[in-house]
Amino acid sequence: MLWIGAFLFYLYGVITVIVFASAILLLIPFTKSNTRYQVGVIWCKLALWVLSKLCGVRYRVEGLENIPNHAHTPLIVLGKHQSAWETIAYPAILPNELCFVFKRELLLLPFFGWALGSLGMIHINRGDREKAREAVAKQGKQCLAEGKWITIFPEGTRTPRGSVKPYRRGGVRLAMSTATNILPIAQNSGLLWPRNTFVKLPGLITVSIGPVITVAGKTEDQIQLEVESWIEGEMRRLDPTAYER
Repeated sequence: MLWIGAFLFYLYGVITVIVFASAILLLIPFTKSNTRYQVGVIWCKLALWVLSKLCGVRYRVEGLENIPNHAHTPLIVLGKHQSAWETIAYPAILPNELCFVFKRELLLLPFFGWALGSLGMIHINRGDREKAREAVAKQGKQCLAEGKWITIFPEGTRTPRGSVKPYRRGGVRLAMSTATNILPIAQNSGLLWPRNTFVKLPGLITVSIGPVITVAGKTEDQIQLEVESWIEGEMRRLDPTAYER
């Protein structure tokens, strides 16, 4: 049954991505990117609902009170990355338009990549770190000026449960250079949707949104340590068995 549910979910995903991406592409001449982004948010919310029905993957959110009352307050979102799940969930959960930092290869994907390229997000060449830093710094300031929340997975790629990759400093540096506070997020998505797996396990994913980390009066090292300590500490609370090995 798990295989059937997963197959039906992927089939749903392929069909609806084509439909929604086509709608976004058709809207390009007539709309701004924030309108097209909302079309994507609808797809994300529907995908989470279908995932719960077909695969039994549900979620809950803790810490919603930590999101600033004024949704358009500039923020940089730094989150744990274990699964493709959070790339669907963040737009559905967070109240403001997000500007993801992602590898440019995604732009080559038919329909999905084409639509993604029209949303004014930040695509980088992960093989050239210097140019990647420049892109994040330059385009990040523009996205913040447009009222978007920059969303970065500081480990740079999906990580297995219970593991930690070195946290890159691009998000913290952007926060410091633009005097923008940081919203840290952790979620145990790898428990049910591990990276590079087809089957999705039924259960409950917990998303934990942390208190805003201020940057004023702090050094880069202090902020980096605060971000990593909160996220990784929260991961151990959300998925303790993954860290017992």
